[in-house]
Amino acid sequence: MSTRMSKPNASAILSEETRAAIDRWIAKYPPEQKQSAVMGALSVIQKNNGGCLTTELMDAVADYLEMTPIAVYEVATFYSMYELKPVGLHKLCVCTNVSCLLRGSEDIVAHLEKKLGICFGETTPDNKFTLKEVECLGACGGAPIMQLGREYHENLTPEKVDDILAKLD
Repeated sequence: MSTRMSKPNASAILSEETRAAIDRWIAKYPPEQKQSAVMGALSVIQKNNGGCLTTELMDAVADYLEMTPIAVYEVATFYSMYELKPVGLHKLCVCTNVSCLLRGSEDIVAHLEKKLGICFGETTPDNKFTLKEVECLGACGGAPIMQLGREYHENLTPEKVDDILAKLD
């Protein structure tokens, strides 16, 4: 008799609604390649978990997609859109790659850090804002740039940042 505890399977952790949403992602790929839906599945899970992933949820995705847990962890830790710890209501993702750096992203970062009283990877005490450094948002022509939710804010200045934050209050 084994004393090892088994992990609950995906159907015990993922709601029927969540599994249906993941199934819509799986349907986009050939049946033998359902693991290709891992990014979509992680997005669904993260959204349904208040904006972050847990090991238990990633394990459930691995079980559901018939993948090794490490393969799911690799995806979740590689891409900046996934969060492994809780984030604030508004996640401010500031690009600090070369184009944005050359166009003043360091001034935007300094302004946000001073205004919010937090650094990259931190959340304000009221859980309203999380400040995140991202490597590239793919909009170099509008540098410096910040992503807030699904919106990009380009050609930032400290004044534009203040206007954006004021609209969130």
